[in-house]
Amino acid sequence: MPLNTSSALLIFSKYPVLGKAKTRLIPALGAEGAAQLHRRLAEHTLKTARTTCAERCNCNLTVHYTGARLKDFRSWLGSDLEYKVQPDGDLGARMQAAFKTSFDHHHNYVIGLGTDVPGLTPELIQHAYTCLGDYDIVIGPALDGGYYLLGMKSPRPELFAHIDWGTDQVYRQTREICTRLELSVYELPHLSDIDLPEDLPLFSDNPQFNAIIDNESPLSIIIPTLNEAAVIATTIESLQQTDAAIEIIVVDAASEDDTAAIAAQCGAKVFTVTTGRADQLNAGVKNSNGRHLLFLHADTLLVPNYRQLVRSTLDNPSTVAGAFRFKTDASGLAMRTVEWGTNFRSTVFKWPYGDQGLFMERRIFDEMGGFSPLTIMEDFDLVRRLRQRGPVVTLKEEALTSARRWKNLGVIRTTIINQLMIAGFFTGVSTKKLRNFYRHK
Repeated sequence: MPLNTSSALLIFSKYPVLGKAKTRLIPALGAEGAAQLHRRLAEHTLKTARTTCAERCNCNLTVHYTGARLKDFRSWLGSDLEYKVQPDGDLGARMQAAFKTSFDHHHNYVIGLGTDVPGLTPELIQHAYTCLGDYDIVIGPALDGGYYLLGMKSPRPELFAHIDWGTDQVYRQTREICTRLELSVYELPHLSDIDLPEDLPLFSDNPQFNAIIDNESPLSIIIPTLNEAAVIATTIESLQQTDAAIEIIVVDAASEDDTAAIAAQCGAKVFTVTTGRADQLNAGVKNSNGRHLLFLHADTLLVPNYRQLVRSTLDNPSTVAGAFRFKTDASGLAMRTVEWGTNFRSTVFKWPYGDQGLFMERRIFDEMGGFSPLTIMEDFDLVRRLRQRGPVVTLKEEALTSARRWKNLGVIRTTIINQLMIAGFFTGVSTKKLRNFYRHK
């Protein structure tokens, strides 16, 4: 099939509501574990689907959703996707409606996917599209008697009627209908899905499955530095006061002091990037291994249970990112006023800054395209884009940041400079000019 043929890829997804997702797995995993598995499998399917559509021309990716509001799905799976709510009725009625909508929009080849097959790959979906050039139907049978993929090049509502959905008869009954209608069928490899406790051992030694559901991966803490020898050891040692799995990555901008050496002695992974802080931060992510990312300034200290707070916050699928409350190590009414204003902005307007310990899932970071290659305001820009996707949460726990900037320039002057930077960014002043202004303040 030519790559420029108009095609549609349909994902049927249910929101991972605790106690309502993967209910047949609750006896083995518990309600929280079952919902988490459901979530990770859906995210894996969306990543696979995104890769597939990125390799094709004229490929429309649509999530047909149920179980939550549209804004919750957009926060969870991405605001760049097309969404359609599933109508009432059994699975067959909902699938038939989704396929009909795609054909009504003049797509030539339509494929529908479930979200519980770890072995699904972009190559397999591409192969299914190719086979639709020669066959009426492409189907991917599941080992439990259902199917994980169904593709067709013209509407076939008969395939969704009189099927015993949720049983081991689904695939057999669908093939019988194809035979009765004299449709040519291409059968993809059999794959296992995960619906029952007895399905879990089939994947226990599968590295791909373990990578999908791995909840023990380290928290990757990324710290950009430039001449921070005076504070970096204190920051790293503070972060290490936890039993949770973490990795600390310091990306240094060729400091003239001993920042890099001290960080390495403290056990951090150290890299050197000299092309700007955005590149430092992106390089830190590239060299990290964790599912969760935490971006931290070198002079910021977190509460002892920060790892648990990050995890519990990001356990909510609709939370796009989070940060800590802002607090400085200075005393006085002026700094308390700055802290109040910062936390009001962060809490009410959902707009924290980089000195509050910004954290998110790697999946979100990748889908947002990481930090833009700006010479300054890269954290402000990323939060702006994150807010467009969904909620950025500010915790009640504090990140303690050095007040050295305010001490050096004064509270009023520093505050005015910060507001001028924001105004310049929003009015289109180039980040190069903003950087020069900030450096010569």
